Amino acid sequence: MQRRHPGWEAAEECPLMSPRMGSVILGVDGGASNTVCVCIPAARPFNDPLPVLSRTVAGCSNQNSVGEDRARETLERVMSQALTKARRRPSNVCAVCLAVAGVNHPLDQQRMLDWLRDIFPSHVKLFVENDAVAALASGTMGKLHGCVLIAGTGTIAYGFTSDGREARAAGAGPVLGDWGSGYGISAQAMTAVVRAYDGRGPETVLTNNILDFLGLASPDELVGWTYEDQSWARIAELLPVVVESAESGDEVANKILHNSVGELASSVKAVVQRLELGGEGCFSFSDGQHPFPLVMVGKVLEANKRWDIGKEVIDCVTKSYPGAYPIHPKVEPAVGAALLAWNAIASELDGDIRTVQ
Repeated sequence: MQRRHPGWEAAEECPLMSPRMGSVILGVDGGASNTVCVCIPAARPFNDPLPVLSRTVAGCSNQNSVGEDRARETLERVMSQALTKARRRPSNVCAVCLAVAGVNHPLDQQRMLDWLRDIFPSHVKLFVENDAVAALASGTMGKLHGCVLIAGTGTIAYGFTSDGREARAAGAGPVLGDWGSGYGISAQAMTAVVRAYDGRGPETVLTNNILDFLGLASPDELVGWTYEDQSWARIAELLPVVVESAESGDEVANKILHNSVGELASSVKAVVQRLELGGEGCFSFSDGQHPFPLVMVGKVLEANKRWDIGKEVIDCVTKSYPGAYPIHPKVEPAVGAALLAWNAIASELDGDIRTVQ
């Protein structure tokens, strides 16, 4: 087995918690900003709260952002640290679900599966998904049905039908237009500052607010700040400044947020329409009233003092699809990834494993 990160040796040599070690499942959520791994018992009880044996966090693992080698190093680190923290060894793992941004094609999935097979023992069941799938599962407790909207650093809408069909919209990254994401909103705000400075656009309080936030003296310095490090997450950190500017009444900032609501809602509606989640193909639900979960995930969708982008998106979607019912997950996407793996192998688990030890 090819292991580059020294954490695997530590995980293999860690002292066991007790002579009767239970099997565990690893769930990983890898986004554009950070990567989270949780370790849960395979013998999880069917009650709340869901037991999480350990949780570890590292940086970005989107290979489109940081490259394949760095992304894999980050993933190895969080998984090995989660096992060590839970006082488990790789041999205790019965399943892994890796849900990461940048996995957009079956070839991406297969490359990741082949890499995981070099890391874990042969008995471990392996699953690789886009991070949006784990986000959906975090709201449905591991069941793949409905639509999820992620709006954090990046954005994507992803949906599943009960018979396994799937569709997605957006999520193509900033170059191809992740409008409505934290990056997209922030980038448009920075553009508005430059346009105002040039005299090509209206004056906006975004200029002073963004310069103050970044500690810059003039819009001229904004150009240098932008290109010295083009990290998506770094630029997306300007999101609160844009929201604050909009809440103060700035027309430019408000227009950016209103446009973002439209972009996010259109992504959801595109997925719903393609999958007929609203019941368009069913005579009884021809008006879009067929119920389906709409899972809302990401910092962009969190409510602020006056601006609630998430609520605005929901209102926009339910005008066309009144059957959509919003879910704000009680668990994080990494737990959703673990639940996906658990549900996938539940029928294979021995009674001894599924019984709490």
